[in-house]
Amino acid sequence: MLEKLFKLRERNTTVGTEIIAGLTTFMTMAYILAVNPGILSTTGMDYDAVFFATCVAAGIVTIAMGLFVNFPIALAPGMGLNAYFAVVAAKGGEFTWQAALGAVFISGIIFLILTVTNIRQLLVVAVPNSLKKAITVGIGLFITIIGFKTSHLLVAGLHVIPPTLETLNKTNGIAGSLLFFEWDLKLGNLTHAEPLLALIGLAITGILMARRVKGSLLWGIILTTLIGIPMGVTPIDKFQYALPKLSNLAVGKLDIMGALEHGLIAVVLTFTFVELFDTFGTLVGTAGRAGLLDETGNNPYIGRAMLVDALGVSFGALMGTSTVTAYIESAAGIGEGGRTGLTAVTTGVLFLAALFLAPFFKLIPDAATAPALIIVGLLMASAIKEIDFDDFTESMPAFLTMTVMPFTYNIANGISAGIVFYTVLKVVTGRTKEVHWLMWILTALVLSRYVFIGAE
Repeated sequence: MLEKLFKLRERNTTVGTEIIAGLTTFMTMAYILAVNPGILSTTGMDYDAVFFATCVAAGIVTIAMGLFVNFPIALAPGMGLNAYFAVVAAKGGEFTWQAALGAVFISGIIFLILTVTNIRQLLVVAVPNSLKKAITVGIGLFITIIGFKTSHLLVAGLHVIPPTLETLNKTNGIAGSLLFFEWDLKLGNLTHAEPLLALIGLAITGILMARRVKGSLLWGIILTTLIGIPMGVTPIDKFQYALPKLSNLAVGKLDIMGALEHGLIAVVLTFTFVELFDTFGTLVGTAGRAGLLDETGNNPYIGRAMLVDALGVSFGALMGTSTVTAYIESAAGIGEGGRTGLTAVTTGVLFLAALFLAPFFKLIPDAATAPALIIVGLLMASAIKEIDFDDFTESMPAFLTMTVMPFTYNIANGISAGIVFYTVLKVVTGRTKEVHWLMWILTALVLSRYVFIGAE
């Protein structure tokens, strides 16, 4: 039955490999079960209600991706978009969290229309192969930075900068008595337990990978979690089993009319724009890593994947959570050999099971999942060798895509930079015929978005 449903032999994989891959993907995504409720609860939403919505939305939509698309890609409420949701629906602010959920639901309907009309699928054909490879590399670097930051191997530093003549003029001299601060990133304190544990986990996982041990990423997470117990990083002493309280669920409490009446059109468009490129980048990047794209970077099932993603956005809003999107951490399971929807189904089932096993999964520290993310970044960055760096009209857009993405901590920014520069360089070099007509529209939309809406 599994062979017929998921075509395991055709994709050169086994049930055991797919289950291990699904477990690995879940382990690297499990942080969202704690992070998403923490972020959305700042809007006044009930923590346990958001936890329930996160588990159910991620579980059902990911299972749908596995069954109907046969892709090893998992979905869950997206990081970044949940933070934006929290800003829009800040507790005590002008907009309610119910209206913000309404805005997310509307953005999902927009995605559905774009998918049914094949506009989203055209992206796969329109975007050149060099940019697709660059997206894979950029997401790999993005994942690596996430791993470094969550384990505190990379931390935000704060230093004082003196006021300049420009700032003095702008503030009529008031700035003369003020101190100015600037954030930067620097190496964390490697004598502290959490970054030290992450380094130990990175060494363990690296050795397992080098020895080609099956399930090395998963074993690395488990072993690092166990080592974290005597180091005081794995909080086993605080373990207490308790099911989440479901007395105040947010299911069906979205306010669609409120989203429209309170001027959330700009919010809807922002959700739509960011999700459009984030999902496209994640689907192409992870599918490419799984070997599911042909030599031109296409796959006939990308359309189905986008349809599931679009329905998932609105379904998540109905359940009571921010935008559900394809997760770049899916690459962890793909790195373990996941090639079919059985990987996604396994991950989805674990998200549903997390409703009852949440206390156990919450024991896994960030320092234990960070090494897997860093190594997956390495695996994805290998796609850089398939980019033609001898052709500047291909290499510069690709380079901007893969660097702007992690440096601005935003997938959409990287893809936007690549699209604009690809179109411009092809035109000025007389190679206009190489630019798909949809790339012209995307370039215009990207420029309009950054000119009229801004960078954030």
